[in-house]
Amino acid sequence: MDIEDHRMGSSEPSLVRPYSLTAGRTRPAVELALEALVASHPVALERQFELTNIETSIVELCRESPSVAEVAARLGIPIGVARVLVADLIEAGHVRVSATLKDDSSDDERRELIERVLSGLRRI
Repeated sequence: MDIEDHRMGSSEPSLVRPYSLTAGRTRPAVELALEALVASHPVALERQFELTNIETSIVELCRESPSVAEVAARLGIPIGVARVLVADLIEAGHVRVSATLKDDSSDDERRELIERVLSGLRRI
């Protein structure tokens, strides 16, 4: 399986080293917290022809507004790779970061966010 054959949820081991997906870059262009929630821009779906398969998988997954940690876990890629790829998609206008918590967020909202991040981290 090569980079272009990446499929969301594939159980096949990748023969491609994870950091080849980022051309060896280890730092995201946009600083992203693990708990940052990412959402697809509606217009991004019309521009998917610009993306690699893994980027398309991220954009599609971001319809559910997952955290960066969840993106890594659900696609089976290292968190550092997910952060770089998501940051690239933010810069290209395919996805956006949603505020994770506000000063007036309820305890339930805080608990839910923590549970989602922990769940994503456990899957990595």
